[in-house]
Amino acid sequence: MLLVATLFWGISFPTVKALALEQARLVPGVSTWFYALTVAVYRFALAGLLLAGLLQRRLGRLTRLEVEQGCWLAVFGGGGILFQMDGLSHTDASVSAFLTELYAAFIPIWVAVTRRRWPAFPVVLSVGLVLAGLAILSGLDWRSFHLGRGEMETLIGSFFFGGQILLLEQPRYARNDPLRFSVIMFLALALLCVPGVWLTMPNVAAVWGVFASPPAAGFLAVLVFVCTLGGYLFMNRWQPDVTATEAGLIYCLEPVVASALALFLPGWFSVWSGVDYANEALTMRLLLGGGLVTAANMVLQKRGGHDLPTPPPDAR
Repeated sequence: MLLVATLFWGISFPTVKALALEQARLVPGVSTWFYALTVAVYRFALAGLLLAGLLQRRLGRLTRLEVEQGCWLAVFGGGGILFQMDGLSHTDASVSAFLTELYAAFIPIWVAVTRRRWPAFPVVLSVGLVLAGLAILSGLDWRSFHLGRGEMETLIGSFFFGGQILLLEQPRYARNDPLRFSVIMFLALALLCVPGVWLTMPNVAAVWGVFASPPAAGFLAVLVFVCTLGGYLFMNRWQPDVTATEAGLIYCLEPVVASALALFLPGWFSVWSGVDYANEALTMRLLLGGGLVTAANMVLQKRGGHDLPTPPPDAR
């Protein structure tokens, strides 16, 4: 199920890119922050409201711990997105792609420190394979790499994403309903982005003008129904059934899936919407980097997860 979640999230990369091109045509000459923040508000607000409408009476049983978990997930998820986006303005996309996924290494280190237990060899091997694969996949150039503002912000964003993954493993929230706390998470994420929209918008009309075409509305629908209600609900429901370490490594397949989808989805989107968005090419970098990340997950799955630290019994 988490592999399915990475597929849903992978779809978001070419979809967001195509939507940004369409928005630049609808409301030209504004900050890219405005596009990104406006999409986040619409995406998460619509997902939260739709899910709330489907749950209806179940929301009447919403607990304090579900509200708490949903708010914390929004803080960690929103913090990760904001630091990642601002960091991308001050570093190369390849560096951002690599550093964002470093939570795959942070999580087992955190688990080892908090539980006072060295990671098993399959975990260490998998982390090494993932980092090597991501470095190749992103085209990271170590000769020009340095820790400036962009790199530091991206690392902070990665810590936030790692915290979001670890939060779903907490025994404190074991009895929470994933659907109910997801409503809180989506709506809180939308609210966190509202001040950013207000600060970056050129005028009020632009807030809905960036979706004033069938292609823009269609791309938004894909983000809401597939990438948000699909990806995040799968994550919130199924991640507690595995360890945070294993989940973090599985999520590293997301850029691999996104790269594979970028081989053909941009062309489809261009035909449908009229934006100039070319397909990416299949390269040895994609094959080798994606192969290493996939191999890392196969190492874990081959052992059935038995070498991973298991959550306490009440965490399930």
